[in-house]
Amino acid sequence: MLCAVLGLAACTSPSTVKITLPDGFVVSAKLADTPQTREKGLMFVTELPENEGMLFVFDKEDDLLFWMKNTLIDLDMVFIGANKQVTSVAEEVPHSYTYTPEQDVARALGYGKYVLELAAKTATKHQVTRGSVLEFTLPTNK
Repeated sequence: MLCAVLGLAACTSPSTVKITLPDGFVVSAKLADTPQTREKGLMFVTELPENEGMLFVFDKEDDLLFWMKNTLIDLDMVFIGANKQVTSVAEEVPHSYTYTPEQDVARALGYGKYVLELAAKTATKHQVTRGSVLEFTLPTNK
């Protein structure tokens, strides 16, 4: 709304994607599909509700060269392949990697086309495990 008032055409906020977890639970995830939103991530969030998250989108399956050293929240990170099948889950990722470069942390965690950040323990609670398939559709008007 502020963008409309100021007349800024390029001002947009991240859109959201509804993601259905294996047990039918639906998460409303902010979409991070540009370098800017991927870099920012959930850095300034201090508490993430169970039904909210952030979906990082990459153009191709590649090394995940992203991470936020100063994120303020414990997370589950779900790595998802192009077929929307979970390739790995890093549960309860610690809230600080101040001593490690982002690239090394990301490479240690794996590869993927999507990465879903969830509140800690959400993956286990809703049966998100390696091999499970998540249901979601990305917006077409990016």
